[in-house]
Amino acid sequence: MTTITRSALVMHTAEQMFDLVNDVRRYPEFLSGCEKTHVIDEGDDFIKAELTISKAGIHQSFSTHNTLERPARMEMRLLDGPFSHFYGVWTFEALSEEASKVSLDLEFEMGNKVKAMAMAAVFKQVANMMVDSFVKRAAQVY
Repeated sequence: MTTITRSALVMHTAEQMFDLVNDVRRYPEFLSGCEKTHVIDEGDDFIKAELTISKAGIHQSFSTHNTLERPARMEMRLLDGPFSHFYGVWTFEALSEEASKVSLDLEFEMGNKVKAMAMAAVFKQVANMMVDSFVKRAAQVY
């Protein structure tokens, strides 16, 4: 199983960072490797979405159910995709009126052993860059 833990201190509010991460529809505009997204369903405290990752000739889609606890936490669970296990948590901690700490804890394991090595490497690369991508996006948006 692959585990990724990343965090960043940002000069943006927890609410602003939560909203950026929750804006799944805009991921292809700034998230490297994210080819397209599709929101399946959404409500006040959840969003179900499909993401298509395309990088280094690997093309794969997966969908998650994200439980939203605005502005502090977002929990991601796999609905469908190439993973035998997928679980992630974004946390947004207010440090002051203008600053926050953004963290991503992600664990996953590929289901298909033939595709596992190539897809795991690509997904690990994309996941490792996610926090940085959202920090850069916040600087553009806010």
